[in-house]
Amino acid sequence: MSSNQPRLSIGLPVYNGEKFIKEAIDSLLAQTFEDFELIISDNASTDKTEEICRAYAEQDQRIFYHRNDKNIGCACNFNHVFKLSSGEYFKWAAYDDLHAPNFIKKCVEVLDRDPSIILCHSQTYFIDEEGKFLQNYNINLKADALKRHERFHELLTKHLGYQCYGVIRASTLRMIPPMGGYGNADGILLLRLGILGRFYEIPEYLFFVRSHPQQSMSIFFPNYLLFADRNQKSLLSMLPDFYGYAVWFDSANKGKILLPHWRILWEYILSIWCSPLSLNERLFCHISLQQQLRGTEYLLLRDLLKVLPLFCKSLQSAQIQEQQVID
Repeated sequence: MSSNQPRLSIGLPVYNGEKFIKEAIDSLLAQTFEDFELIISDNASTDKTEEICRAYAEQDQRIFYHRNDKNIGCACNFNHVFKLSSGEYFKWAAYDDLHAPNFIKKCVEVLDRDPSIILCHSQTYFIDEEGKFLQNYNINLKADALKRHERFHELLTKHLGYQCYGVIRASTLRMIPPMGGYGNADGILLLRLGILGRFYEIPEYLFFVRSHPQQSMSIFFPNYLLFADRNQKSLLSMLPDFYGYAVWFDSANKGKILLPHWRILWEYILSIWCSPLSLNERLFCHISLQQQLRGTEYLLLRDLLKVLPLFCKSLQSAQIQEQQVID
């Protein structure tokens, strides 16, 4: 990694990414914007990821490779690459996605030109395992609105959070809590960023998301390609498995009694009350929350019904152990 502070830091968290990581790194190294560092944090991969990444780090001094002693979960690894960064701007990159050569250059130009923009991304389309076009991602959010509560409203709508892979002002990213270990943590992170500043979407397809069976989307959100079409009527049955996502984001959640939808609701409310909003803006945000989540109330009830037997079993076990102590 260069001793000089780069303008941009790229954080690439990875676990067992040998199949696609070469293409992903090559895509970043081919960028016309070259003043960056690439920080790779390997989450204790068991395949050839380490070998591949170390070879790249030896060839390019902009690449820094770090390997975790154990798998610390997705969210912690995402946060780790940001902690290691030093650039004015920051960008997360996935081990399986690709970028057009001018993606970063165009994003940086937008951020340099307009200080009110805190995140710049581009239009997106999906590719398959061989890199062939599948379909456009045609959910375009109006997150460039001047009013903060309007950006909040937009970022509550259905979307897949690909703005997370745009170029972000590092100073703004440090103003919000790190990515959490719960379902929709990336969406909450974007929501909190959106309250602080405007997003800009470059009207060109410069970011290419790979769709394949090993990715978290395919595992926990099998209908996401249908969900990605704004013209497709979304059904509640299409929603992701947020319990599975909570464990994926934070492996320490495995086996715990979780209320994933209650947690997401709580994080939405925290986002409103822990952000620099006026009383009127908070009121508008709560109205948006009620409007956008209408019809999903049963998910909160489902959470309670799922944990009730587990809670009763845990309580019964505690009572037995207490009785054994008394006896």
